Amino acid sequence: MAETILEIKDLHYNYPDGTQAIKGIDFKVEEGQMISILGPNGAGKSTFFLHFNGIIEPTSGEVIIEGKKLEYDKKSLLEARAKVGVVFQNPDDQLFAPTVFEDVAFGPMNMGLDEDEVKRRVEEALEVVGMSEYSHKAPHHLSGGQKKRVSIAGILSMKPKVMVLDEPTSGLDPNGASAIMQLLYDLNDDGMTIIVSTHDVDLVPMYSDNINVLRRGKILKQGTCREVFSDKEVVEQADLRLPWIGQLFEKFDDNDILTLSGGYPLTVGQAYTALKDKL
Repeated sequence: MAETILEIKDLHYNYPDGTQAIKGIDFKVEEGQMISILGPNGAGKSTFFLHFNGIIEPTSGEVIIEGKKLEYDKKSLLEARAKVGVVFQNPDDQLFAPTVFEDVAFGPMNMGLDEDEVKRRVEEALEVVGMSEYSHKAPHHLSGGQKKRVSIAGILSMKPKVMVLDEPTSGLDPNGASAIMQLLYDLNDDGMTIIVSTHDVDLVPMYSDNINVLRRGKILKQGTCREVFSDKEVVEQADLRLPWIGQLFEKFDDNDILTLSGGYPLTVGQAYTALKDKL
């Protein structure tokens, strides 16, 4: 059985003006999972994520990383951020150094690693995300998708156990979004635990079968794609919708298809499986 790598217990967070942003969330991640936090803009996804490695300190509740409660002194925070890396929605909030190489090297250098080890980690991380040839480029000269890849490399170079990505496909064209999600899928396949926040209901079923639906600072439902999207009340409450594939098959209302696929198909692959014997 996989071990719990990250756990959130009864997390509450109030903004300085007293507004409740997070309202008693319990959340658990097992090693090797790829989990999606699904919710509309303003649901509290970004605020929730920033608690995972101590960027934000909760008003109350606990963050537990590999069985150890997170404390908020400098040493504990450095340890937490080496284990749980957060990639921001806007890469310009994360990239600041004159060159890509220096940007990716920032984390390992702060970990106190020697120069040779830092260089090795940077080169390895840039190769994984396909950005080796851009190491001496200025980050602000890169495209949006390239910046996302460099942001991911900056976290990879610290060799975290968990990578957390806030709306990783935001602002990207369809091909760029698919490429980023494929990269995350490959990293997860190699053993890294991945947590992704998104409001893109069409993307989630293709890469993750473990969903937490977040609305107004609370988790409404946890479950598989099938369990979540078949709960019409939750989908409506969270201002979401069925993926387009699911909406198409909902129009068919064909009991044979529903029986074969266990419910409305949610991806092209599921649709093909459900239809191939009927065509």
